[in-house]
Amino acid sequence: MQLSDEVSRALIKFTEWLARYGETSRDHQTFFAGVTGQAAKALYYRHKLLGTAAVAPMIFCEAFVPSARRFFHRPTRFPIADAHYAMGFAFLFQVTNDHAHLRRAIHFLDELKKSRCPGFGEYCWGYPYDWVTRNGTIKEQTPLITTAPYCYEAFLQVYQLLRRLSDFRPLTSDLGPLDLVDEYKQIIQSIARHAFRDIRDFSVSENASSCSYTPFDKGGVINAAAYRSFLLTSASQIFSREEYWLTAERNLNFVLDNQNPDGSWFYAVDGVRDFVDHYHTCFVMKALAKIHALTGHAATLEALRKGVSYYLKNLFDTDGLPKAFSKAPRLTVYKRELYDCAECINLCLLLRGRFPQLEATLETVVAGILKGWIKSDGSFRSRRLHLGWDNVPMHRWGQAQMFRSLAFYLREARPEDRGRMTEDRGPKIDDSRRIAEQLKLQNGAKNERAQRDQRSDVSDQKPAPGNQIVEFIQK
Repeated sequence: MQLSDEVSRALIKFTEWLARYGETSRDHQTFFAGVTGQAAKALYYRHKLLGTAAVAPMIFCEAFVPSARRFFHRPTRFPIADAHYAMGFAFLFQVTNDHAHLRRAIHFLDELKKSRCPGFGEYCWGYPYDWVTRNGTIKEQTPLITTAPYCYEAFLQVYQLLRRLSDFRPLTSDLGPLDLVDEYKQIIQSIARHAFRDIRDFSVSENASSCSYTPFDKGGVINAAAYRSFLLTSASQIFSREEYWLTAERNLNFVLDNQNPDGSWFYAVDGVRDFVDHYHTCFVMKALAKIHALTGHAATLEALRKGVSYYLKNLFDTDGLPKAFSKAPRLTVYKRELYDCAECINLCLLLRGRFPQLEATLETVVAGILKGWIKSDGSFRSRRLHLGWDNVPMHRWGQAQMFRSLAFYLREARPEDRGRMTEDRGPKIDDSRRIAEQLKLQNGAKNERAQRDQRSDVSDQKPAPGNQIVEFIQK
């Protein structure tokens, strides 16, 4: 049996499990999402000795009794999980042409419309609980730039699919496909305006700026700048907004300037959060992969080359599966987690065309997930602990991401798709590009080169920022 056939069977079982289990879950942060956990964590950041004693019971449960999460906070809906589920079902629709999958994708977009942050004029999303951090508490429903890009891409992906359909009427809405296309276009525009206007810039040099994580903090987190740079790069081309690219480029330069000589990135530039971990490394590199494919930015490709080299040498165990840290900030209670594996699969799919050495890594990790991480009910194990497993299903912390990554893998595995996909092969002319170009022209763009490129094969040319319109789906 081919690996893609096994992935297909796993996805069928997972969708059946998801329908039974429901769309809310607990989370790896559940221990610290309630009043008791928040107080303990805040004390830990204020007073390390007393705080260590306060958080010790939660850490013990996380390491040895993960099911104890049910005593600390209620199951919750997470926008970032809804976005991943929407993209995953959209991928399945592309593979099967089963409209039921597209209806499921639209359902999760409906949930995203409901869960947007109140009090903000533009579409944006945050966490459904107060998040205690080293720098203070981020209140519930505070917009996060690390969530917005996933929602942006989820709406964009389904928008592009609906534009190709003429006879589809979603069961989850009274609107027909053309009505949804117009609505989703407006939401995509709104998300871009939020990322541009509400997220703050902090100049660090003549050519570079960091950005805030929320509309209220002081910036310095590497992956936040990478996320925003990708979102604004994409939106700058779709909507012909040069100011978006100028801001994206400064955030991009911040990410590139802060790559370490060995190819890694610290989490932040504050001199404190200088750890290097798996999934944040993937966050940064997948944003760079898409920016490079959109723009042909040479320095970005060089950063990716160094990053891939570091990644393969330092963030995998001897069995070829992801390890959590190359430089850990503290003692960890687990050996491996689902989230890292999901991000690894996605990154390899994005970059294997430019870095063929990632092909073997991709196959090893997918096979590893199929062999040891799928439970009998169809869901995925969440973490491999030092003793046993954490089997608590957490939509935000791995379930949704793995579902989306495997659905992406399955779409890429079809022979007719492998030459067409843009995510891992850089700019190409395809149907999704033409759709995005039409959207650009509808917004009043008068770019003669873009029109000429749409009529000719430019796969061997190096695209310039702002001139290539391609479909990108972020994991």
